[in-house]
Amino acid sequence: MRLTVFWQRMDEHFGAGYAETFARDHVMAELGGRTVHGALADGWEAKDVWRVVCTVMNVPQEMR
Repeated sequence: MRLTVFWQRMDEHFGAGYAETFARDHVMAELGGRTVHGALADGWEAKDVWRVVCTVMNVPQEMR
């Protein structure tokens, strides 16, 4: 998954304004105690981060 697709999906699910806030501030144990930005900066693949976000935030199946 390209980062552009990842961010499009984040915006679609959370809204353009909140997606960035969520990615910057929400620490998830499933990402090793990282935020979305932290996980991506540490080399996690965007598709893996998106899967974690989907699981943790109960993203509807049709948006995954």
